[in-house]
Amino acid sequence: MAGKQSGAQSKRAPRTEAGPQSMQEAGSESPLSLERIVATAVKLLDAEGIGGLKMRRLADRLGAGAMSLYWHVANKEEVFDLALNSVLEYRGLPQTVKSEDWRADVVHMLEDWRASMLRHPWSASLLPQRALGPNILIRLELLSKSLSGAGVADADLNVAIWSLWNYVIGATITRASFDLSEADRTAGQQRLTRFSEHYPTIERSRLLLDSDWDGVFRKGLDFLLDGLVPK
Repeated sequence: MAGKQSGAQSKRAPRTEAGPQSMQEAGSESPLSLERIVATAVKLLDAEGIGGLKMRRLADRLGAGAMSLYWHVANKEEVFDLALNSVLEYRGLPQTVKSEDWRADVVHMLEDWRASMLRHPWSASLLPQRALGPNILIRLELLSKSLSGAGVADADLNVAIWSLWNYVIGATITRASFDLSEADRTAGQQRLTRFSEHYPTIERSRLLLDSDWDGVFRKGLDFLLDGLVPK
């Protein structure tokens, strides 16, 4: 799986003889910690996107000095790494749900992956360069193990993984960016109806009026899994 480790491997700023600044920053509600930095970064990214994450802005939200952040993280790239890893944590099927077969595990994990990225739309654009984060590797290992156990040959495993990866990422980006209002959908479908002579199949399918994103994702996933591991 291609990817790079970014700022997370960089060395932190050297400490001076005076030692690090106090963990309790003036005006902050609680001591500055890595966990609090990551949680605040996620909220900032949710609100303002990737371009909105600046170390000074993050420090302001934390009620801390910008330089004090560097006692916990090396740079902004490491903050991205940690924030992405945080939102992609996977705890598996609930204890009350007993998986009957590999397919239930795969479907649950991929639906959870998509839902996590939809809650944090910025994550999809960060993921390609951070595919070696611990939580995404956990997901990929579980996915690989499930598919291998279902009978996918080692020679086909990479194709299966990439196919599902591309499907989840594509579905997430499309859902996040192609969110038309009901009025826009209706107007678009009416336009297709006027040009039905040229686009008869698309017009007949009522494509633009279909807003069942979750249902479409699940059915498309079933198509994919049927092809990867025939019943």
